[in-house]
Amino acid sequence: MAFSAAPTPMWSLYRERDHFSTMMVTVAFAAYSVGVVISIFLAGHVSDWRGRRRILLPAILLQTVSAVLFLAWPDLPGLIVARVVSGLSVGMATATATAYLAELNAVTRPGSSHNRPTLVATAANLGGIGLGPLLAGVLVQYADAKLTVPFVVFLVLLLLALVGLWLVPETVRARGERAYRPQRVVVPSHARLPYFAVAGASFGLFAILGLFTSLAPSFLAAIGQPSPVVAGLAAFLVFGGAAVAQMGLGRLTLQRQLAVGFGTTAVGVVVLAAGVLAASQPGFLVGGLVAGSGSGILLKGALGTAAVLAPADARGEAIAGIFLAGYVGLALPVLGMGVATGLGASLDASLIGLAAFVLVVVAATAAMLRRNPATA
Repeated sequence: MAFSAAPTPMWSLYRERDHFSTMMVTVAFAAYSVGVVISIFLAGHVSDWRGRRRILLPAILLQTVSAVLFLAWPDLPGLIVARVVSGLSVGMATATATAYLAELNAVTRPGSSHNRPTLVATAANLGGIGLGPLLAGVLVQYADAKLTVPFVVFLVLLLLALVGLWLVPETVRARGERAYRPQRVVVPSHARLPYFAVAGASFGLFAILGLFTSLAPSFLAAIGQPSPVVAGLAAFLVFGGAAVAQMGLGRLTLQRQLAVGFGTTAVGVVVLAAGVLAASQPGFLVGGLVAGSGSGILLKGALGTAAVLAPADARGEAIAGIFLAGYVGLALPVLGMGVATGLGASLDASLIGLAAFVLVVVAATAAMLRRNPATA
């Protein structure tokens, strides 16, 4: 997960080296979402009957291929292909690794609380995405081969993870007789309005997460802070805040999670927009931290609500729909910013436009949930 966001502090360097537009940065970034969505629906659920290691091992191998592509084909087409491959890996690994952690915990600590593997999964997922850009930013700042060393380091770490995973016992007995089918998206027919509301919330919050792993370094450079470490720190604050919020507030009721998430995300986006208008690095970073914290608890509430609304035999498919909305939100708004800058809008104006868009989405989905409360 750390590697999936590691290129964040390097987008500005690629852009300066090859002189491509802001829009092409967003295209390369959005390619990741394409890979994730494809993988979620083709392979994200296969480990339930084929085995966890049988999916995680090729997932890590795909990430090593992505790292090799970044090293061997560092031009724009290669960056796009590498991002798609990275997304394919993450789509395979996220749900599989989360389930694997829960099963391993049940084997080694029978009768223990389910909270421990959930906390570990949250820290590894969101925390990993935050740590990746920070580590890459430090390497870029102090290494001579700035576009090479980070990928070599992550390639070594991925290979070590591959060896480690080979030693972990399997927890699912393969059932080869089961016919393959892609993951489906199921919208609960009796609760479509609240379901679409939390899906809309997922779309909006992922737009904020996408901003900080794509164009945030460009904005920081434009206001006189081109440091890769600061670019990595920005992403770390957003995803670290999301992880801490999920772990600290995850025991609230779903209604409280959604309420706190909506409110905190909105406040963070307003502070973020004020930081953009004032060309303030601290304002921008604080806004990202607050918005990321709100997004973390809002995502937890959205996933929990989808699970409650769906029948027991369709919960996986309902949750898949929330992630589909999220990854579309990760890509489309950022692509819109790229198109806007390509048509002559300033980066500041496009950032303000994204902030306004997210506020509208948050307000609309919160109002829809108030009128149509989520009930099982």
